[in-house]
Amino acid sequence: MLIKFKQIYRAIQAIQSGKLGDFAILKSDILGTKVNPAIESKLQNVVGYYPRIDLEKLHQYPKDSFGYEYAHHMKANQLKPFNVSPELDEIAKHNVFALRYVITHDILHVLLGFDTSYAGEIGVLAFAAEQNYSPSLKLSLKLAKVLYPILAPFQTKAIFTNICKGQELGKTAKFLLGVRFEEYWERPISEVKAEFGLTAKPLELRV
Repeated sequence: MLIKFKQIYRAIQAIQSGKLGDFAILKSDILGTKVNPAIESKLQNVVGYYPRIDLEKLHQYPKDSFGYEYAHHMKANQLKPFNVSPELDEIAKHNVFALRYVITHDILHVLLGFDTSYAGEIGVLAFAAEQNYSPSLKLSLKLAKVLYPILAPFQTKAIFTNICKGQELGKTAKFLLGVRFEEYWERPISEVKAEFGLTAKPLELRV
């Protein structure tokens, strides 16, 4: 419990300082969010890997590039990258799932084509749950199916459509949590999607 109190204090400091990446990974660590043991070996490529993301630099890339599309998405939605401080290297190494899921969440929005609405968020969640990243994501999806239509009733149809889209993409795409996306910034986003198996158009939900 002593460790938990220390982590909570650090998380409060992080959010007060605007260090959203630090706060996110500390929160996951406090809650005990863990990776599915069955896929843990697939994350070895990204253990301790968290290069700093510079949106201004990425926005200078060609407009058809992955990096530009990501920077545009972040700026358009007034979002900041979840950069992680070197001081959290120990946590980053022993909780690789928390690290990569936090950092790559907005990257997945871009690759999967989901916006930042409730419907878009549940699409990304459905994808991650289908790829079996963590048992906690499957529980989160069950809760979101109930809560999101209540929070955003006008998005109900889109919410359930995106659940189907996310699950379908999760089945057909390569395992993405272990990818070093930051090494693909300069490549055309169409090529990146093709390499990861994200080119097929998901089926629409029929209602």
